Amino acid sequence: MRAIFEQELGQVGEGLLQMARQVQAAVRDASTALETADLQLAEQVIAADDAIDTIERELDERCVTLLARQQPVATDLRVIVSGLRMSASIERMGDLARHIAQVTRMRYPEHALPDQARELFAELATAANGVAANVVALLENHDLELAAAIEREDDVLDTLHQRTFTTTLADNWTGSVPQTVDVTLLARFYERFGDHAVSVAQRISYLVTGDLDVTTSD
Repeated sequence: MRAIFEQELGQVGEGLLQMARQVQAAVRDASTALETADLQLAEQVIAADDAIDTIERELDERCVTLLARQQPVATDLRVIVSGLRMSASIERMGDLARHIAQVTRMRYPEHALPDQARELFAELATAANGVAANVVALLENHDLELAAAIEREDDVLDTLHQRTFTTTLADNWTGSVPQTVDVTLLARFYERFGDHAVSVAQRISYLVTGDLDVTTSD
């Protein structure tokens, strides 16, 4: 029975990793579509989000079944509860990538980003891609150095998010009202993407240390 239970726990981890890899591709492709006004790529990101949602539902059902059937305690309970929390965070990261793609689709054939915001969003995309890659690596090896790196990258996303307000409120801002709204929303999507990645990092830190109050930042 224990061997079967451990196998099922392993499947929870595999499901989380599968979700994270798909989210990594989603935010990369959504950012590219945003930069290039690539409608086909944006549509691919939007359609692919259904697969992420499906994995989350299956993973959550597996976790609930394990809770009901095995009544786990101690470390096993931490793994299952953390799996539920992380699946929700990773699924939300996928939703945010989809939102970015949806803005691209909505403004096509025009670019959603005015020229004044392109450099800033290139930096946001780089930071988000780094966060997504580190979430995948963290789920693979539970290295707390990666958890700390995710929090640092989230700080970068926060700073860049704040810069969007400076940019859009500057006297030389020439973006239209729809562009201003898009820039504000898009930056928020990236900022929240980082927040959910931090949530995953904190749950992994909890699994490794058993300490809910552990900080992963330097």
